[in-house]
Amino acid sequence: MITWIAAMSCVLAVVPCALFLLNLRLYAPLPQPDGSRAGCSVLIPARNEEQNISAAVRSILGSEGADIEVIVLDDGSTDRTAEIVRHISRGDPRVRLEPTRLLPDGWCGKNFACHQLAALAQRPILVFMDADVRVSRPDALARLACFVERSGAALVSGVPRQETHGLMEKLIVPLIHFVLLGFLPLRRMRSRADPRFAAACGQILAVRREAYERAGGHSAVAGRMHDALALARAFRARGFTTDLFDATSTFHCRMYRGAVNVWSGFAKNAQEGLGSPKLIIPSTLLLLGGQVIPICLLAFDSSSFALIGAIAGILPRLIAVVRFRQSLLGALLHPIGIGALLAIQWFAFIRSRRRRPAMWKGRSYAPLHAT
Repeated sequence: MITWIAAMSCVLAVVPCALFLLNLRLYAPLPQPDGSRAGCSVLIPARNEEQNISAAVRSILGSEGADIEVIVLDDGSTDRTAEIVRHISRGDPRVRLEPTRLLPDGWCGKNFACHQLAALAQRPILVFMDADVRVSRPDALARLACFVERSGAALVSGVPRQETHGLMEKLIVPLIHFVLLGFLPLRRMRSRADPRFAAACGQILAVRREAYERAGGHSAVAGRMHDALALARAFRARGFTTDLFDATSTFHCRMYRGAVNVWSGFAKNAQEGLGSPKLIIPSTLLLLGGQVIPICLLAFDSSSFALIGAIAGILPRLIAVVRFRQSLLGALLHPIGIGALLAIQWFAFIRSRRRRPAMWKGRSYAPLHAT
């Protein structure tokens, strides 16, 4: 019986490991810019971001090779966010501060902020960037614009280099790359506009303005918490393609600060991702079966299945330590990180079934029917 379980868990570990290795070749950094000065509107929704907003905006202003404007929407901040941006805008006409309108019923705050920002933008490429993201190199936006043109995609996004400090950050945040590359066939994603293969990271996301408007923009995903994924699905539902790039060398970000924010941040999106009613059971079986059980079985099973499964489970994480500059400690504690991720998904799932709202940035969001 144990050998049979070990064999099954080995398969569940080897398949995502193999897909991860295949995807590494396709998940490439942004290309060298082609010399043209593409027009980019960098759009930042900001709500109580006084710790982040100055560094974010100033990192953009150092950009080279792109015609940029930077628009920050103050989404009802009660701290010094607006004051800081206003001060920067006095010294650089490329920066504009705009106030938000009253949040309508049925909208999530970030989606409504992005909707307003898109209407204010004046460039053909809209770059939505979170306030905790930094541009890592001067040609990053020029590279991003070049990738939009070369890929032919209407929406592109990438996962920035993730800065992690506390243990919970090191356990959970690096799993973004593992889940993305271990369970999404990138070749198939690029070959068809099927919404089932949609993927996007809202930290840095660029769209062609014309396609954005034809797909309905953020109004098409008004009430969705997982805004980037929902937007990618909306684009694909209208026949547009989307694409991904490796943003490790061009953008960086500290996604959440501390264990409480990691838990709350991942839980707010879970009901529309792995914690959705359709995915919670299969994702639990796949992740437990392939990433946790092989390690546990090493103490009981002398067959090669458990050993191969354990190696296949940890190998992508060790590669990611080098390729994406991730925490070695988080990689070595991979099964614990998977367990913590699943705990967050089940917490969010149970909360949604009990019709309890998610809280984020001082706002309450009732659970939606996930699609």
